[in-house]
Amino acid sequence: MDRSVDMLDENSNCQTIWNECLKIIQSNISPEHFETWFQPVVPVSLKQQELTIQVPSMFYYEFIENNFWQLLKTAVRHVMGPDGKLAYSVVMGKNVLRLPQSSSEVGSNQPAMPPLPSGSDTEKQGREIVNPFVIPGLKTMNINSQLKPELNFDNFVEGECNRLARAAGFAVAKNPGKTSFNPLFIHSDVGLGKTHLANAIGLETKVNFPDKTVLYVDAETFLQQYIEAAKTQTINDFIHFYQMLDVLIIDDVQFLSKKEKTQEAFFHIFNFFQRENRQMVITCDKSPSTLTGFEQRLLSRFKWGLSADLQIPDKETRVRIIKKKLLNIGVTDIDEEVIDYLAYRIVTNVREIEGALISILAQSSLNRKTITVELAKQMIDKFVQNTIHEISIDYIQKVVCDYFNIPVYQMLSKSRKGEIVQVRHASMYFAKKYTNLSLAQIGARSGDKDHATVLHACRAVENQRATNAKYAADLNNIDKILKNA
Repeated sequence: MDRSVDMLDENSNCQTIWNECLKIIQSNISPEHFETWFQPVVPVSLKQQELTIQVPSMFYYEFIENNFWQLLKTAVRHVMGPDGKLAYSVVMGKNVLRLPQSSSEVGSNQPAMPPLPSGSDTEKQGREIVNPFVIPGLKTMNINSQLKPELNFDNFVEGECNRLARAAGFAVAKNPGKTSFNPLFIHSDVGLGKTHLANAIGLETKVNFPDKTVLYVDAETFLQQYIEAAKTQTINDFIHFYQMLDVLIIDDVQFLSKKEKTQEAFFHIFNFFQRENRQMVITCDKSPSTLTGFEQRLLSRFKWGLSADLQIPDKETRVRIIKKKLLNIGVTDIDEEVIDYLAYRIVTNVREIEGALISILAQSSLNRKTITVELAKQMIDKFVQNTIHEISIDYIQKVVCDYFNIPVYQMLSKSRKGEIVQVRHASMYFAKKYTNLSLAQIGARSGDKDHATVLHACRAVENQRATNAKYAADLNNIDKILKNA
């Protein structure tokens, strides 16, 4: 396709140009975000190299501008040429408001720049590699930290699930390279805040030490940069670049698994940081003791500092996360009942909480509906079917206690009454069956019991199930409820 719109019939090609933009957008964001935020958008005009798109509400306009500004700008200029511009037509009841796209980078959660067509193997894989190497005249103060300003400590909701990791991260930011938390190795399942905490550490470090050079890089980018350096025989420059830094934050290090040559380069960088008392923060989806595909000398170094994990947030923490996210986007009029429902229903990770919340707000704005528990149920039931992978222990405890008509707080108490013990045992049994928590973690969340108590509870449930028909039927009913969750 000819990228210059001068030769195009502006009216007939308005939809065609927008379709080309959508191809770039779709390849750089999640299917859920694309369906929610871009499928309702309609191209309405094309005049003098300015494409106007219509969005269904002011909420849509503000969200797209705040989150996808850079992506839209890149897509439009790639399709229409460097002079391409974008404007919005915002539906406001019976009126339509026309607004230009922002001329500065207002987006707070901008996705990665989309790759432009090229013949290189790296770019064919969907990643545009930014040259990270030292060039003549480059000064360390000019290195872009790659940190996202919205992922700060103020927006990181603290709870029992993340208290140790957050405290260690804050200590590192106060005294980088000088604490015993070097490296700080943060690990957890997907979506529990590793990237957020790593960014927060970097941002806080920059506040405390403006002259220090801080860099955030995900391991996939690090890997592709090494591959490019190997092709151009500039591996020494690659290593030297990273040795210029004061603080290195490398995210999702598991992607370096089985990449022996890249690990070799990382090993040299790591040793340099240790020798010079410079700070390294590493995130991973596994603890160092369970990580595979790495040289033993690297694994041992990962354990030199502090290894801190992030757990699935409990219900109380999820409520505070939801309220924080609502506050950040300026929504203050949602009933507590709706928030409570969301906290019970979306349990697997923080990212899914945010996705569900945005879907509900978008649906409310698009259809001009008040956000009620019923609307939340309609949206969340669909959302959960596609995303949920693990039922939370909070939800299991609520279901079991509701079934036996026992308050959750009584089940969590130290009461030894037979009916309370029976409910406590059942909740432990189903927690073991439906979550990935260890026995010790289940016990801690079930009234400060130890792993031996949980093991005893599970055996007691199995024994009683085999000898008590009514109890077996009750367990089957609870099982059905949880399976349909």
